[in-house]
This record gives sequence, C-alpha cells and structure tokens, in this order.
Amino acid sequence: MNRISSQQVFANGINQLQKLNSTLNNTYEQVSSGKRVNKPSDDPVAAARILKLDQELSRVKTYERNVNLADNRLKQEESALSGSVDVLQRIRELTVQAGSGSLSANDRQSISSELKERLGQLVNIGNTRDASGEYIFSGFQGSVPAFQQQEDGKYAYQGDEGQRVLEIDDGVTVPISDNGKEIFVNIPAAATGEPGENHTSGYVSGVSVVNEADLKAAYNGSYPDDITLTVDSQGEITATSATGENLDVSPKDYESGEPFTVAGIEATLSDIKQGEESEFTLKVGQKQSVFGTVENLIAGLDSLGKDSPESRARYDDLIAQSLTNLDNAQESIILKQTELGGRMNAVESTRDFLADSSVYTNEIRSQLQDVDYAEAISNLSFQSFVLQAAQQSFAQVSQLSLFDRI
Repeated sequence: MNRISSQQVFANGINQLQKLNSTLNNTYEQVSSGKRVNKPSDDPVAAARILKLDQELSRVKTYERNVNLADNRLKQEESALSGSVDVLQRIRELTVQAGSGSLSANDRQSISSELKERLGQLVNIGNTRDASGEYIFSGFQGSVPAFQQQEDGKYAYQGDEGQRVLEIDDGVTVPISDNGKEIFVNIPAAATGEPGENHTSGYVSGVSVVNEADLKAAYNGSYPDDITLTVDSQGEITATSATGENLDVSPKDYESGEPFTVAGIEATLSDIKQGEESEFTLKVGQKQSVFGTVENLIAGLDSLGKDSPESRARYDDLIAQSLTNLDNAQESIILKQTELGGRMNAVESTRDFLADSSVYTNEIRSQLQDVDYAEAISNLSFQSFVLQAAQQSFAQVSQLSLFDRI
C-alpha cells in the first residue's frame, strides 16, 4: 500500500504551481516583447535559424554602410570633376580671346589676371577634401595636398598613384578614388618645336599632328620622344627619330615660312640664314599637366609681344598649343566622369540588391520570431485561468488533515 505524506502533497502542488506560473510568464513575455522566441529553449531550431539570419542582417548593414561611403565619395569626386570642366571651359574661352589679333598689351594683361584666378580655382578643386578631411585626389597620401606650389611658382603633384577600393558586397569591390596624377597631370600635350643642340639661326612654328596614323606607323605604333630636324647649308631638310632612324620629309627643300610634313607632323621653319646649318627638335607624345598649360599661357601673355615675325609666331603657337592641351585635359576629365558613372551605377545596383536582401531576410526572421498576438493572448487567458484554479485547489487540499476524519 502506497503512502503519501503531507510533505509530498505540498511538494507536488508547489511544483505544479511553479510550472504553470513559468508557462504563464513565458506567454506574458511573448505578448509584451512581441517575440515568440525570446531564448533558445523556447524553440531551439528556430533560435538557431534566427541567429544565422541576424548574422546575415549584420553583414548586410555593414555593406550598406560601405555602399553609402562609396556613393558619397564618388559623388564628391564627380562634382569636383564637373567643376573643373566648367573652369577649363572658361579658361578656353579666355585663350580664344587672347588669340585675337586686335588685343592690346593691356587686354592681354587683363586676360592673364583672370587666368591666374582660374588657375587658383582649379588648384582648389584638385585639393578637394572629403568629410574626414582627406584629399581625395592624393591617392593613398590622403593627408597630403594633391597639388602644391613649388619654389619656381609652378604647381606639382605631391600624392602617389594609389587608388582606394571598398568592398560593397561579398567579392564585389569598387574603386572610390582616383589619383590626381592620372586626371590632371598625365595629359597628352600638343606637339611643339624648339631649337636643337646645333641651332644657329631661324625658328620653328606651326607644329601640329596632321596624320596620327602616319606618326604611329613611323614609330611602329609608339610615340617618339622627339624628332630632330636638320637644315644643311644647301637648304635640305633631314629628319631622324630619337632612335636614329631616318624619316621622310616632304618637301625636302627648305623654304622660309612654308610648311612641310614629317611622320604625320606638319611644321614650318623660318628665317634660317642662307648657307648655314641649323638644328631643331620636334617634341611629340609629351605629357603636360593642366596646371602647366595654364601657367605657360599666363607666362606667355605676360612676356610675349608681337613686335617681330618670330614673336608673333611664338605667340600664335602658344595659343594653338594651349587650346589643344585644354581640349585634351577636358577629354581626360570627361572620360574619368564616364568611368565614375559606371562605378556609381554599380554602387546603386548593389544598394538595391542589399535592400532587397534585407527585406527578404527580415521577413523570414519575422515569421520565425514574431508572436501571433491572437493566439498568445488566448493562451495567456487560458493559462491564467488554469493557474488560478490550481491555486484554489491547492489551497483547499493543503487544509486537509487525517484528524479531520477522526
């Protein structure tokens, strides 16, 4: 015969009340928090999946921050480049004005003054900083201004050729910077002519590339460092490349002020004294910074006059070369803007993908974790009723005694 002591009755009753109270508290916590799973024991399988989903959401948020950073940096660079195009367009307009034959010395000085202001404006754009104070065109040297004025008054690039990249999704990176050397410095320069080592008299002018295919063919597809022109005492023009190869000249006979062509380049030689031998150099395929172009233009406006045929020719060459260099600079910047547009499209596409991923992940997480309020409130009411009934029953049973039956 089993015997149940009063102590066992009390212990069983208290345990049952504790279980009912714990269940009620869990349901109450679900209702108050809005979550069906508040701790792993509530639903171990769902809790494990929710943990993985939380990790996925954390990953997405990290990449979304990177996307915003990349977007801001690229938009800032694009804005800076747009500003530089506007400045260069104004400089080009001033250069065209400077080429007018009716300008006085004072007019040229007035143009020079505005060019100096525009040059400073262009340098400021080249030294644009981001929100953290770093120079966006200095490569990896963000703490160093991209362009600084040297002792000779000219501006030089101070950064490196690094390009920063940022990961905006798993395995997806996008460049978020461009160094100023690539954009503002390494710009193809117009062909120029100057006296050679054995120059005795005369000058070269009107140098321009008229047939780029012939130029490339003459150098097997690569640009030369320079071409040496020699006019001998008999008035015959000969040309040699930087590697010593003979190049065809047409016409070969020198005639002052008359153009000739060599390897797709047209030039004019003038005022070489009869019976003398003189040497000149044609510079082709050189690079010149946009700042150097404006600096040379300013120096020419401040110093070159038109009091002799040579001075007029040098001045006209300066204007023509400056216009070509400015066009090349604008083209370089516009090409970079096009490249930036592609990057910005990639960033925007990634932003949309991450946003969709976040929505999808949150929906699955919500299905696993969010509580069904109607069911939870119904359970809460029922469990409250059961607990009250159990409490009342235990109260009555706890008052019973064997002596009550004697």
